[in-house]
Amino acid sequence: MRKVFPWLTNVSLYGCLFAGGDLLHQRVTHRHGGELDWKRTRNVALVAFCFHGNWNYFWLRALERRFPGRSLGMVLTKLALDQSFSSPLATSVFYTGVSVLEGKEDVFEDWREKFFNTYKTGLMYWPFMQFLNFVLMPLYLRTVFMGCSAFLWAAFLCFSQQSGDGTMATALDWFTTSEKRIMSRSTNEEK
Repeated sequence: MRKVFPWLTNVSLYGCLFAGGDLLHQRVTHRHGGELDWKRTRNVALVAFCFHGNWNYFWLRALERRFPGRSLGMVLTKLALDQSFSSPLATSVFYTGVSVLEGKEDVFEDWREKFFNTYKTGLMYWPFMQFLNFVLMPLYLRTVFMGCSAFLWAAFLCFSQQSGDGTMATALDWFTTSEKRIMSRSTNEEK
C-alpha cells in the first residue's frame, strides 16, 4: 500500500500519529477520568493532515532531489535547511492552525508567546531524529518516520498550546508534578 499510494499512506499516517499525540497529552492530563476533547483531537489531526503530512511528504522529496545521497555533506545540508526553514514553518502552522480551528479571537497569541521557546526545544529533538531519517530511511519511508517521531512531539506541542510555554522544563515540571499529585491521591485513597 505505501508504495502504491505513497502520498495518501504517508499523509494519513502522519495525521493519525499527530492526533495520537494529542490523545496521549489528554490521557496524561486526565488520568483519573475526565472527558476527552474530541474536537481538539480533530483540530490537531486536520492541521497535521492538511499541512504537516503534505508539507513533509513534498519537502523531504524536494530535499532529496536537490541534495541526493547520504554523504555527510548532503545529510548536514538537508539537516540545516530542515531546521532553519521547515521546522519554524511547521511550528508556526501548528500554533496558528489549531488556534484558527478552535475559533480563537487572536490566532497568533499562542504563536507569539510560545514559538521561540518551542523552536529552541525542537532543536534539542529534531536534528537527531532527522539525521537518523536522512541516513537510515529510504525516501518512501521518511514521512512515516517523521510521523512516528512527531507522535511525542505532537503531545509536547499540545501540552505547550494548552498549558505550557513551549519549553521542555515546563513540560517535565508539569509531568512530575502530575505524578506526585496522583501518588498523593492514591496514598490518601488507600487510607
